[in-house]
Amino acid sequence: MSFDIHALQALVAQHGPVVRVVLAEVAGSAPREAGAAVVVWARGQDGTIGGGALEYEAVGRARAMLASATPLRLDRVPLGPGLGQCCGGAVTLVSERWDAEQLAALGEPPVIARPVAGRAAGQDAATGAAPPLAVRKLIAAARGGNAPSARLVQGWVIEPVARPTRRIWIWGAGHVGRALVTVLTPLPDVAITWIDTAADRFPPVPAGVTARIAPNPGDLVAEAPLDAEHLILTYSHALDLDLCHRLLVHGFKGAGLIGSATKWARFRNRLASLGHADASIMRIACPIGDPALGKHPQAIAVGVAAALLTPRHATSATRERTG
Repeated sequence: MSFDIHALQALVAQHGPVVRVVLAEVAGSAPREAGAAVVVWARGQDGTIGGGALEYEAVGRARAMLASATPLRLDRVPLGPGLGQCCGGAVTLVSERWDAEQLAALGEPPVIARPVAGRAAGQDAATGAAPPLAVRKLIAAARGGNAPSARLVQGWVIEPVARPTRRIWIWGAGHVGRALVTVLTPLPDVAITWIDTAADRFPPVPAGVTARIAPNPGDLVAEAPLDAEHLILTYSHALDLDLCHRLLVHGFKGAGLIGSATKWARFRNRLASLGHADASIMRIACPIGDPALGKHPQAIAVGVAAALLTPRHATSATRERTG
């Protein structure tokens, strides 16, 4: 998980000062991983640290901080004896009050590192104490492009700044496109570009999603990063075919096409007649999602999201087994 400066700025702009509660350290079994965070304001919250009672009490403390203008608190919570939860582990929560001025002062660093242990104990944060060597090494590694995972190190919280690691281009703002955007937008580290032929094809576009309007969507293919993943689901089979053709020429990390087996058979023949090799054509997945889930737009979106997440989760599981 990571520190999303822009999302936090948007929440502060809408609600005023907020308290962000981050799971800074995890020992044993816990409901979420280190770096998970919930942002709290007087009448709402965004995100989750999980755990039911853990989050309920953390949100209550955060609202008390807002009422008293308390800048920081540090809580070490044993989940079993402290909250009666079955996880059996322990977590360290860092709750920080943020306002627009503080966020503007952060700039755009690769990592956010700040002392918390001393500040929570009432020590003056303005002393300008230098970070310990272990923290300085992690900051240097982040500047070199190797951002660390969220962690608590010698009384300092270190979090990588949110950067999109997956670029997903969704071609089409119909029912399935809308369902996909709804499902995929909350996922961390995802940047969505959403394309259709006219402004009235779109519903209200969620924050963080880039909407593009093009009478001929295929003209935008040249602007797509080569590491983008594409989901093609326009209202027109002709547009779908043109997008498949142009993407095969342009290049992509992944591509999926909505359609039946019959549609895909016809598309394969048409793409072959346009000069594409079978191996290239088969890089496009069709149909997208999990047919066993049905044809409802939300069911398709759930299947597509699962397929997008599975490779990443499988890689993480392999690292955990072999690490």
